[in-house]
Amino acid sequence: MLLDKIFKRLQQGEPVQYVLGQADFRGRVFHVNPSVLIPRPETARLVELAAGRMAAGCRALDVGTGSGCIAVSLALECGGSRVEAWDISEAALSVAAGNASRLGARVEFRRCNALAPPGDVRRWDVVVSNPPYVAESERRDMEPLVVDHEPRLALFVPDDDPLRFYRSISRYASKALVEGGWLLFEVNPRFADDTAELMRGLGFGSVEVVVDDYGHRRYALGRR
Repeated sequence: MLLDKIFKRLQQGEPVQYVLGQADFRGRVFHVNPSVLIPRPETARLVELAAGRMAAGCRALDVGTGSGCIAVSLALECGGSRVEAWDISEAALSVAAGNASRLGARVEFRRCNALAPPGDVRRWDVVVSNPPYVAESERRDMEPLVVDHEPRLALFVPDDDPLRFYRSISRYASKALVEGGWLLFEVNPRFADDTAELMRGLGFGSVEVVVDDYGHRRYALGRR
């Protein structure tokens, strides 16, 4: 009976990760459900880039944590670091907190709107984010597997303001990062150069766009 239900859900186009309730990410199993995005290999590379800039005792923030895959991975892989993670979705925070507890990661979770962040000053050494970045006009070119099942809130941005999350988070990070702190984004390749220019305009230095394993311009990072 259970197998029949699984096959039926798969035949209806539901992602196998949601059907099984879990997804692999950097060698760990994360619980997932339709309230969070399914962790992807591209995001694993973002964790690698962030971890390479985190020293012992580092204070790191993950904005838009979803399943918690970034925050939990950083907490486990960067010993002694203090990691906080934000999301606007209570359901997502519940999933993320469950993953942290099950995997033994010390992460502080907080409900926060990335478009209206607090007025923190010199609080973080690293800010990392994989925010919504798919333009609404790109929806028609995406697989139904994604569009019909993964949370719209975590995917799409308006065509007339595709950088809305990058702008808000960058402005926050320009004040909330310590001198020499790092801001790292996963980005839509269409807007990689625009994101980098936005960061430069807010005073970030050493800004660069990094390609993913498929040759796409997938990450933007810079130093305060």
